[in-house]
Amino acid sequence: MKLPVVQFTKEQQAFRLEVRAFLQQHLKEGTFRTKCDSWLSGSDPAFSKLVAAQGWIGMTWPSAYGGSERSTIDRYILTEEFLAAGAPVAAHWFADRQTGPLLLRFGTKEQRRFFLPKIIQGDCFFGIGLSEPNSGSDLASVRTKAEKVDGGWLVNGAKTWTSNAHDAHYMVTLVRTAPYDEQHKHKGLSQLILDLHAPGVTITPIPYLTGERHFNDVFFDNVFVPDAMVVGTLGNGWAQGLAELAFERSGPERILSTFPLLNELIIELKKAKDTVGLATASKLLAEMWSLRNLSIGVAQVLEEGGEVGIPAALVKSIGTKFEQKIPEIARLLVRAYPNLQAEHAFDRYMAESILHAPGFTIRGGTSEVLYGIVAKGVVAQ
Repeated sequence: MKLPVVQFTKEQQAFRLEVRAFLQQHLKEGTFRTKCDSWLSGSDPAFSKLVAAQGWIGMTWPSAYGGSERSTIDRYILTEEFLAAGAPVAAHWFADRQTGPLLLRFGTKEQRRFFLPKIIQGDCFFGIGLSEPNSGSDLASVRTKAEKVDGGWLVNGAKTWTSNAHDAHYMVTLVRTAPYDEQHKHKGLSQLILDLHAPGVTITPIPYLTGERHFNDVFFDNVFVPDAMVVGTLGNGWAQGLAELAFERSGPERILSTFPLLNELIIELKKAKDTVGLATASKLLAEMWSLRNLSIGVAQVLEEGGEVGIPAALVKSIGTKFEQKIPEIARLLVRAYPNLQAEHAFDRYMAESILHAPGFTIRGGTSEVLYGIVAKGVVAQ
């Protein structure tokens, strides 16, 4: 596995300072409060509109659809700063991260013209319909089916663990458009854009341990999807979905979900002049820096149109274990009284991290599945 070493330009460094100033201003004004795991649980459509006004949603996309045609590295910088500040970006996150790139690669001109400008303006949010009850991580075993009818498809079935479905307008949904074949489970799968406000859609929450609503069950009872909402080629849903997952697994969100806690840990240790604790924290920083370089390298390969399935799986699997490690080490170094409503930032970040961390190595593909992807890649080479 060879990944490039990326050096930021002066223009990119200036952009980082611009984003940082924007976030510091809104923190000062009380627009949002820093929290851990903000890219998944921090949904605030009003804040997403502020981000859109800056031209920072779909910033890498073609100008024909309202994008800025900026580089993937520019978007990486933006994402890093959002996560470091714990900003509430979840509402627009999935459309920006993967639905837009999916439509640019596989969507029709009509789909791009309709959806991309709305996403860029912060007026259209997407969920991702993959996991199903009783399927576990075996995505090829999905049973939600779409039957052909005049002018479109009738969808019946269910999806689970769907992030932000209650705030989303649409969902890219993996369905069976051909009968299930135990010997060829990957065949007959297609992707449909499903209106989450259509008749027959029911969305119910799966509460977090924190009591927050983020994950959902989504049920489909004869939901009509027009032919124009088929993404790419019928039966090619598996390959399209794998391409989409490369964007999902390699970003800094797989490293920085608990960064606010790590940052606050170092602040607390400096206050206490705890040199032993700071030595331990420095090891965490070194590990984070190494993972960050891997992740930026994957972003550069994506920029160049290269294949990143294996390195993206590696970054995700190692990065999420690192995220889980931070609260485990932090609680041993600084006395904490974890409380979601605590005014003391360290206590609040500890509570958020402890309660969110169990899901880090599950969402986006379990570690075991990702190890399998990496192993197969090693054998193939």
